[in-house]
Amino acid sequence: MTVERKAVAPNRYRESFGRHFEDFRLGDIYEHRPGRTISETDNTWFTLLTMNTHPLHFDAAYAAKTEFGRPLVNSCLTLSIVAGMSVSDLSQKATANLGWDKVKLTAPVFAGDTIYAESEVLDVRESKSRPTEGIVNVRTTGKKADGTVFMTYERAFLVPKRGHAVDDIDSMGAPLGTLASGGDRGPDS
Repeated sequence: MTVERKAVAPNRYRESFGRHFEDFRLGDIYEHRPGRTISETDNTWFTLLTMNTHPLHFDAAYAAKTEFGRPLVNSCLTLSIVAGMSVSDLSQKATANLGWDKVKLTAPVFAGDTIYAESEVLDVRESKSRPTEGIVNVRTTGKKADGTVFMTYERAFLVPKRGHAVDDIDSMGAPLGTLASGGDRGPDS
């Protein structure tokens, strides 16, 4: 997770999460923390909320007769949690997700499993149509606490350059770190 302190007024600071376009480097790997232990309630509620009626996710008697012997965690839930784990490191400042590709589910996840995620930067390039933004491509991997990889996917997103993110600008439209009179706002300006 990337956190910085931004001066918003004399002796007043605001935390800011995420990376600007310039902070991404090809080949860097970010380990996303904290992890998350999946509960049976998480799985049941998510499965029913999304109207997935497959009993493998919420009917223990049915699931006991399958090769898994117990309910599987809905893979859309694990995808959502893994993606969510990556936000503060990757896309907290993003303007938009541009696409998801190559989603692979390589091992089952069960209630009680603790999962973690990490992302590798595959490509970083400036946007051709948006001069204050760039495009970042990453491969994210979901792992259980024992190291078993259960998911991988690639994602592309549009990220603003430094000084152009929503949280780089104050409520008056001025860049953070400068007072209306042009004075210094503090050590992070």
